[in-house]
Amino acid sequence: MADDLTFGSSQETPPSPAASVAVALEGGGGSRRAPRVTASGRGAVAEQILEIAFERGIKVRSDADLAEILGAVELDSEIPLEALAAVAEILSYVYRTQDAPVGEASQS
Repeated sequence: MADDLTFGSSQETPPSPAASVAVALEGGGGSRRAPRVTASGRGAVAEQILEIAFERGIKVRSDADLAEILGAVELDSEIPLEALAAVAEILSYVYRTQDAPVGEASQS
């Protein structure tokens, strides 16, 4: 099963149409390929991406800097090397929280 993750950011005051950014990634599961960008958008599109992620139970991480970097990546492309370490760290956390019994995910 592939792993999905969405990154988002929003500015607190006052939001402009392009204030929020959301980027959805799909991991390669057990493959050796880097995660790839499956959706990206700003403003209303970003809000739709986040809404879909929440509805489907996809992990959402708020990281404005990483969302901006990943937002520049072409759709269906693997994430760039510069962002790989940050994404790998977050995916590692997601794996631990999925596999650990409730309450144990923060014990690492």
